[in-house]
Amino acid sequence: MKHTGTLDGIRMQVMWNRLISVVEEQAQTLMRTAFSPIVRECGDLSAGVFDARGRMLAQAVTGTPGHVNSMAESVRHFIDHFPLETMTQGDIYITNDPWMGTGHLNDFVLTTPCFRNGTLVALFSCTSHLTDIGGVGSGPDGTDVHMEGLYIPMLKLADAGKINETLLAMVRSNTRQPVETEGDVYSLAACNDVGCSRLVEMMDEFGLNDLDTLAEFICDKSLAAVQAEIVELPNGTYRNSMRIDGFDSPLDLVAALTIENDFVVVDFEGTSEMVLHGINVPMAYTTAYTSFGLACIISPETPNNAGSLAPFQVSAPEKSVLNAPYPAAINARHIVGQMLPDVIFGCLAQVVPEKVPAEGASCLWNLTFRGKTDRGANDSDIFAIMAVTNGGTGGRPVNDGLSATAYPSGVRGTPVEINESVAPLLFWRKELRTDSGGTGRYRGGLGQVIEIESAIGQDMELLAAFDRIHFPARGRAGGGEGAAGSVALKEAGELQGKGCQHIPGGERLIVNTPGGGGFGSAAERDRELVRKDLRDGLISHQSATQDYALSDT
Repeated sequence: MKHTGTLDGIRMQVMWNRLISVVEEQAQTLMRTAFSPIVRECGDLSAGVFDARGRMLAQAVTGTPGHVNSMAESVRHFIDHFPLETMTQGDIYITNDPWMGTGHLNDFVLTTPCFRNGTLVALFSCTSHLTDIGGVGSGPDGTDVHMEGLYIPMLKLADAGKINETLLAMVRSNTRQPVETEGDVYSLAACNDVGCSRLVEMMDEFGLNDLDTLAEFICDKSLAAVQAEIVELPNGTYRNSMRIDGFDSPLDLVAALTIENDFVVVDFEGTSEMVLHGINVPMAYTTAYTSFGLACIISPETPNNAGSLAPFQVSAPEKSVLNAPYPAAINARHIVGQMLPDVIFGCLAQVVPEKVPAEGASCLWNLTFRGKTDRGANDSDIFAIMAVTNGGTGGRPVNDGLSATAYPSGVRGTPVEINESVAPLLFWRKELRTDSGGTGRYRGGLGQVIEIESAIGQDMELLAAFDRIHFPARGRAGGGEGAAGSVALKEAGELQGKGCQHIPGGERLIVNTPGGGGFGSAAERDRELVRKDLRDGLISHQSATQDYALSDT
């Protein structure tokens, strides 16, 4: 569709910007009303608006790529199950189907049709992570999806405004945190309502009867912008592989990235087969993080929507760890899926080396605990908490990596005070980990040292889901590796990186999150930056003299 006239183009751009602000308010509403700390404090969510064809028109800046880009696919599934002509005002649709949504059962997706003057004009969708949804818990211990918690197919949460109380009763009965879980469901519904209200106000203000013209403008402009960036890259196929810890044995992630005129195709042929335990990745999540990695390098300035995602095509062999079919165990799919941007970066470093950072810690190092409590809601004596912690990102072509920063997930770390207020945990230490950033002209970001125990002297369970313990982040352009991660009990010694493990009362858990790889030769690092790192405790005297050849320590 062609758009003529400067004023028309400006008007469209203003409405596009307004639409982004609408979905950002939608996301902020979810954060303000969520019960789960990982949503309220860390932003583990997504929010977006879709046209009647199921095309994502705008996403909130607040949110995670795994949620947003896979949610874009889930809305089309909702439309297939519930045709538009059957939708009425007050309907709300819900699922946590990993193959229809965001890749594991803890993420609930709600989609709400938005009506103006009795006509359906858009759909709002949102996702958030619920801390506990039953089963073996938020770890990789399950061997099929049905062990991992309550599985909700595509259902109506509300029918013309009437809440499905039977469904909510089933949800409450299948979680260790019934109050918090029900509250999170209502917060998801509320944020969609806010988005719809703001959209209708916007349409009234601009005199819009529908979003058809605006949707075409957004998708056409975004597609053209991304394709304009792609055509500047040389055609060809570029390959990269990465070895990661896996569950019982290492896994290989293998990618072939092909640039062909104005499209990019990524094929993960050669990647390791799926495994028994819950680190497998549904295809939607693989596509989500692969597309994100591509966009970060190729088109970082283009807003995320159906148009900007269209030039990226992703495939992986069925029954590989990156395309695990039902009923595979997938609860900790983020461990593998969040490595994919780094795999893609290794391909793109052969094309635009001046834009690509070194590898980082990549996957989140969430500390998931479960045990007895003295502060439970609804008379519960059990707590379940996911404390978000992060490692370092890779050194960049023009700057150091970021320390204790979640990339690519974008989720913030949970403040210690919040963790200690909602669960009986005592944090003795949480500080940057000296020498964990890979050496280089631009140093890798640092990981953290964290020391925790039960505040009430009770036994706890750690649902470990960690990687980069055996295969740390690699440097780029001559940079050094980041430090590997580790997890151990202070008295009893090393723990496994994955699986449910026992922490006795009075024992302290010590976690070292991984560091990011360095970029460029350490010999080229500015001497003043080395001295500053030494003064700040980011590197040791030994590293300053041996790795950076600093003579005046």
